[in-house]
Amino acid sequence: MTDSGLWALIHAERAALAADLAALTDEGWATPSLCEGLSVREVLAHLTSGARLTPMRWLAGVVRCRFDFDRQVVMRLREQLGGSPAETLERFRAAVTSRTKPPLPLIAMLGETVVHGADIRRPLGIRRDHPIGTLTRLAEYYVGSDQIVLAKGRVRGLRLAADDGPFASGSGPSVTGSTLALIMAMTGRDAYLDELSGDGVAILRKG
Repeated sequence: MTDSGLWALIHAERAALAADLAALTDEGWATPSLCEGLSVREVLAHLTSGARLTPMRWLAGVVRCRFDFDRQVVMRLREQLGGSPAETLERFRAAVTSRTKPPLPLIAMLGETVVHGADIRRPLGIRRDHPIGTLTRLAEYYVGSDQIVLAKGRVRGLRLAADDGPFASGSGPSVTGSTLALIMAMTGRDAYLDELSGDGVAILRKG
């Protein structure tokens, strides 16, 4: 897929997330996300920071945080949090069509948007029917990469197969389920393991 095509998918996912959160209450914004220690509001601010962070600013932040990447994530999301949930959402909306990114593969930016979108939606009970082509492309990326998050290593020696699309990869004990659940399991979201079946699920549970 071309860069323009990937950016179109990223923009569509951002726009859908912004729409899903438009009527969220203060209680909803404070809900713990699937990212340990971060609220729904904080994860959205993290997505905004990714859409505003140039390679030079990313490098400057890495140096400032003494190469503590987790510390930089927190620092950057605080920059985008704003003074209220409404401001957090407005800042994200303003970044929906941004093509700015840190030095990450563009497909990883799509992954950030989809995975963190699910980190936000699931605790809130919000469902999104992602285009299966988008999810299949992401699953193919994660199953072959440990670059941004441990994914390839997590599912090594397992046979993954989607029951809602064409994605299939690997050999060994089987793990079957929706493409989204497979993506979330590959990226370490244990909350999705109950949606998967097969002998390989027990292996994933052991970490």
